[in-house]
Amino acid sequence: MSRLFLLRHAKAGWASPGMRDFDRPLDESGVRDAEAVGFAMRVHGYVPSLSLCSNAIRARQTLEGIAAIADTGRVVYLDSLYSEDASGYLKIIWESSSAGSLLVIGHNPMMEDLAMALASDGDTAARATLNAGFPTSGLAVISFQGGLANAVPGNGFLDAFLTPAG
Repeated sequence: MSRLFLLRHAKAGWASPGMRDFDRPLDESGVRDAEAVGFAMRVHGYVPSLSLCSNAIRARQTLEGIAAIADTGRVVYLDSLYSEDASGYLKIIWESSSAGSLLVIGHNPMMEDLAMALASDGDTAARATLNAGFPTSGLAVISFQGGLANAVPGNGFLDAFLTPAG
């Protein structure tokens, strides 16, 4: 069994005049939420062997907040996690399918689209929370029989969906 952790970056502030979207940093609540995700990952024993993180500032800062509290495994930063769509994210996951467990820190709508497509079954409460939307700092935990090469639409089980609110 393998696990895929899909994490939408924490809450970022608005762009200052002349600032690129890519460069937006986390706001204060985003910093707290990133640390809360790290704490939740540690408590639940969610330890990825590999973390793939968008190179956008807000995603990198989210990873920093998590890593201050929980093990994130080996980390690779990818510009493509800022620009790809959900199918592009899936190709990136397949390219990293040798990892037993994988954390992907990226952006919406890709995270929501991917989580909804991959997890056809799952915990009822987790599914209800995910169906309400994929908020910043939302973490979908999806299991697959075998390796992550089996991460195909409809083949995953949604074990949990954690949000800062609950």
